[in-house]
Amino acid sequence: MTIMQELIGKSMVLIEALPYMQKFRGAIVVIKFGGSAMEDEPLTKSTMRDIVFMECVGMKPVVVHGGGKAISTKLKDMDIPTRFINGLRYTCERSIAVVDDVMHNVVNKNLVDAIGHFGGSGKSLSGKEILKGERIMTICPDTGSEVDLGFVGQVSSVDTGKIIEMLEAGVLPVIAPLAVGGDGQVLNVNADMAACRIAQALKARKLVFLSDVPGILSDPEDEDSLITTITLEEVDELIERKVISGGMAPKIKSAEEALRAGTNKVHIVDGRVRHSLLLEIFTDTGIGTQIIKSDGI
Repeated sequence: MTIMQELIGKSMVLIEALPYMQKFRGAIVVIKFGGSAMEDEPLTKSTMRDIVFMECVGMKPVVVHGGGKAISTKLKDMDIPTRFINGLRYTCERSIAVVDDVMHNVVNKNLVDAIGHFGGSGKSLSGKEILKGERIMTICPDTGSEVDLGFVGQVSSVDTGKIIEMLEAGVLPVIAPLAVGGDGQVLNVNADMAACRIAQALKARKLVFLSDVPGILSDPEDEDSLITTITLEEVDELIERKVISGGMAPKIKSAEEALRAGTNKVHIVDGRVRHSLLLEIFTDTGIGTQIIKSDGI
């Protein structure tokens, strides 16, 4: 390939992206960033650069992040045992202090710094300022009885005022998913569920999960069995057939609520693939699974 052919190829990539840039200019896009991609520093920086690109072409990204491994590492260093029940971290009084500290002063700070490094205007926004929550229980898989999870909650309401204010000022919100209960207690909230509720409240144009899988697979053992598009009407059937199972099922059900509330599309994208976010949004084929309303809007 000659230098000229290479340059023409690069220009064609921009031409392919143009209609998507035009279509989504001014659109709010909630991005949940977590999983193993967060443990890879170069990949994390690459993802933040992609988000800065989205901001520069006129989109309004909102980042909601996880931080499980960093929290587990800190708890281990402090000799605080880590216990999970049905995929949810049991969070005692000592643990919630660690979660609060690590989420804000380590994970969130690193993401905001990376955005700034690439010329973006990212700013930390604590979920404690915008998310109201209520404590939840879970069901013991062995006995079928309810089990207390400590200071773990679900989002009951979202105050979108600060988010909107930041977006209108050209600032990219980076949200740590903690909520405050009615008694003032800080609650640990699942980042996937927080992202869904935030997207629902904002009526975001898109909700994107950067996941540890290529998308939703018809055969979990075969990554070539990617389902590229799912409609709302198909969700329950796929859960019943266990095509959608495990931790993906509550995530998709929450995403379904966001779609019914006004979010146009939900994307499940492999966050381990460099530039997967841009490939899904700005190319004709995409690389993950999109969940849409029946009318395809």
